[in-house]
Amino acid sequence: MVIMSQEILSKINTTHIEEISSSRNEPEWLKDYRKNSLSVYENLPIETSPLYNKYTDAKKMDPEKVSLSTTTAETVPTFLQKRLGELESEICIIQIGTNIHKINLPDDLKSKGLVISSISDAIENNSELVKKALEASNSEEDRFTALNNAAFNSGIFIHIPRNLNLEKSIHFLTCLSEDGHSTISRNIIFADENSKATIIQELYSPKIETQQAYLELMNTNVADNAQLDVTTLQMLDQHAVTFSTKRTDLGQDAKVNWYSGLFGSMLSRYKIEYFLNGTGASSNDSEVVFGNNEQSFDIQTNVNHESPATEGKVVEKSILRNKSKSLFKGMIRIKENASKSNSFLSGRSILLDEDAKSDAIPGLEIFTNDVKATHSASVAQIDEEQIFYLKSRCLSHEEAERTIVEGFLEPLSRKMSFQVRAWIAYLIESKWDNRELSINTDEELAKFVEIEETRYDENSEIEQHYKYR
Repeated sequence: MVIMSQEILSKINTTHIEEISSSRNEPEWLKDYRKNSLSVYENLPIETSPLYNKYTDAKKMDPEKVSLSTTTAETVPTFLQKRLGELESEICIIQIGTNIHKINLPDDLKSKGLVISSISDAIENNSELVKKALEASNSEEDRFTALNNAAFNSGIFIHIPRNLNLEKSIHFLTCLSEDGHSTISRNIIFADENSKATIIQELYSPKIETQQAYLELMNTNVADNAQLDVTTLQMLDQHAVTFSTKRTDLGQDAKVNWYSGLFGSMLSRYKIEYFLNGTGASSNDSEVVFGNNEQSFDIQTNVNHESPATEGKVVEKSILRNKSKSLFKGMIRIKENASKSNSFLSGRSILLDEDAKSDAIPGLEIFTNDVKATHSASVAQIDEEQIFYLKSRCLSHEEAERTIVEGFLEPLSRKMSFQVRAWIAYLIESKWDNRELSINTDEELAKFVEIEETRYDENSEIEQHYKYR
């Protein structure tokens, strides 16, 4: 019988941390690591930057309401059962609350060295890689990094071995539990040399009145000449909050394409860091945000050029209705020995209602010559002349807004695969119509897939100076 330890976030303490470790029979080095991180957490502010602190909505997460437990209910919410049925034939790992509900890993891929497991199993079986990931994310850098390092009660581990080219995607699905407890997830992904894989992360939560939190720290390591395509689709209920910190390290000629669609949650706070450590490494980050009601999105994306001839691209686009808000914080850092690097950072927002709000704080830190670096940001309300023109072409006001939004997103969509474009288009339609957020493969989604298969040339470049007018 497993004894559950429960605590609210405001009162998290060493005893709770020790009970997490004991329930999982963790080694002494990890227990010490957790305790040290907890002491750091207790002494850090929500935001270390005075500038960012001025704008953040992070206090929307009430630590008096966030309940933590060493283990949570395993029941699969009814709304999720159809989606889990669709994943039966896919490579996947399913996480319900703190529990790993299911892992589908074909024997032929297992024999080739592909590892998909819980973080607890990885601590036992892949301890050196876990240690490497834990050491990469310094608790001193961020309050929520420290919290996750101290109190993670779940997580997944994916290791793609050298020279393995996965033709099918790995699906990583997480849903918060129906008992109201929150999840602190430590996720680790390693892609070894010359490997290639696609990972799809889906985030859900049940509709309950309790303020639940999904607190995530993800370390991704892409080795020399490896390529990783990752899609994150955040579809949590608007009673929930999301705090996600992602760090990606890239080796020589490594490449990562990361696509994020952020649609759910009362508050979404994402801190995304790319470290281009090897010569020729490249990262492409594309983010789509669609907010309504009083949702708040706080996104910080940093690209760190550590070596020569590296390339980074960040494009964030927000669509905001009602009283929703977005804050985009971006930074390009090109270090002294990172000559001949190329970096681009852009944050753009379109406001569909007068009460919607968006702020952008882009920045550059350049420490060497012979580089290309640029950043831009814009916030614009919807153009009534465009609305009038489209209505004169027999479109309703809402249809006109949708058409303008579609054009706003088009340059960003060109870089995505047709499947990702279809999912994002489908979720945007769901937000317009106030439908439940999910990507169940029904007839409507199939129509989006059919359209997007032929709509764009996937190899077309993003128009770097595209600007909504």
